[in-house]
Amino acid sequence: MTTEPLVRLGDATLLGTHADGVFSFKNITYARAERFGLPERVVLHGERDARSSGPTAPQASARFPGVDMEGLVGPGWIRGDDYLTANVWTPTLADEGLPVMVFVHGGSFTAGTGSTLGYDGTAFARDGVVLVTVNYRLGVLGFGSVPGKPENRGLRDQIAALEWVRDNASAFGGDPGDITVFGQSAGAISVCDLLAVAPKGLVRRAISQSGGGSHLLTPAQAAVTTHAVTEALGGPILEADDQALVDALTLVASQRPDLAVDGLRDPLMGLSPIGPVLDGDLLHEQPVDAVAAGASAAVDLLVGHNSDEMNLYLVGLGDAMPPVTPEALEFAVARLHPDPARVVDAYRAAGKGDTPGELLAAIGTDYMFGVPSARLADAHAPHAAGTWRYEFTWRSPAFDGRLGACHGVELPFVFETLDRVDFGILGVTATDETLAFAREVHDVWVRFARDGDPGWPRHTPERQSLRRIGVESTTTDEPDGEERAVWEGVR
Repeated sequence: MTTEPLVRLGDATLLGTHADGVFSFKNITYARAERFGLPERVVLHGERDARSSGPTAPQASARFPGVDMEGLVGPGWIRGDDYLTANVWTPTLADEGLPVMVFVHGGSFTAGTGSTLGYDGTAFARDGVVLVTVNYRLGVLGFGSVPGKPENRGLRDQIAALEWVRDNASAFGGDPGDITVFGQSAGAISVCDLLAVAPKGLVRRAISQSGGGSHLLTPAQAAVTTHAVTEALGGPILEADDQALVDALTLVASQRPDLAVDGLRDPLMGLSPIGPVLDGDLLHEQPVDAVAAGASAAVDLLVGHNSDEMNLYLVGLGDAMPPVTPEALEFAVARLHPDPARVVDAYRAAGKGDTPGELLAAIGTDYMFGVPSARLADAHAPHAAGTWRYEFTWRSPAFDGRLGACHGVELPFVFETLDRVDFGILGVTATDETLAFAREVHDVWVRFARDGDPGWPRHTPERQSLRRIGVESTTTDEPDGEERAVWEGVR
């Protein structure tokens, strides 16, 4: 039986849906902002239809020839003015004080939406969690460094969304003091940034899925992209419309601008030309340093990455990427480390690959995701709140098994949506085995949000505990191979 429930938010009434014991409300405006201004709270009035998803942030298509990415990043740009919105799934509309989880989507800070079908919150609601997904400004509008305008607008949108969730959680059955923020990829990097800057008490727990706390651009690095976008536009950024900004950034991204300036390496490894910036206002230092100083001392943290992150790009998007020759491997690693030969030798000796492509995938996975995640765990572990590490090891059978535990492959299992969504490139299909595994993975995320304990020993300064999440999950106190030593002192 399906009915259409109502929720009161101040002067507004939201019309949602109810099916199979789960209530959902979509396209709820949490803030509005001038194009390059700060987000401002809104007061909603009257009856509002919250039965279907609405506009998304301006963005380019994430489609590649012959590659289906929609299950990961959504349908692309759905035009409309009010896209700073939230979607909510809940098992009850009574004020029952349920744990709340807020998901921040990925997409290289240039694409994605909380309305992506793969982020459907039905399974979380079924298990007693209020699940919220959010949109935030992307690309130049969200993260472009524009003279005279506030920086990190997309990150400020995320803070506004969390404040909206806190203020309205009880209307959806949630506890405003029990919020877990979690995100993947750019969303995970955002979560790590939020550990450093979110108002005290706003977040109780956090989960970083393939992120890290050392990916902020310096003003000089951000200025490289600003200059390139301005050149592509042929005029000032502030005078360009949304489509022109999207087109210009897409062109700049395809040219892979060199953000290694002032003797610094590109912390985003060329995967995006744009992202959060060390602005001296909201963000004063790399989040890992703020966390080490105690910025998130009261926030429980679950942090991890996938074993073969870079295979998404080097295997899944292989036809869209140049081949990795020995020369290309040396050139790429030289952008990440002052002694590239030492790095390649260490990873080859550790059995991390034979071909240049395999070695680059392993090295890039550690530089961008593995090492930053480990460093964040180490920075957080001495403080009062709990710290847990994981590595997702389940290998996709796609591309004759070469895709492996690639970037994003955990998402169908975390949201337990693999039987309802086509994840395309990931090669994840619903079988008895994968459905059972999805239940196990999903339960870890629910247990952490509900109890503050995912089910294995904490990572502490004395015990370097890590859970390898796979078909046969195991826990180890020696998580990092000898090859990781090459990154000591390198950021």
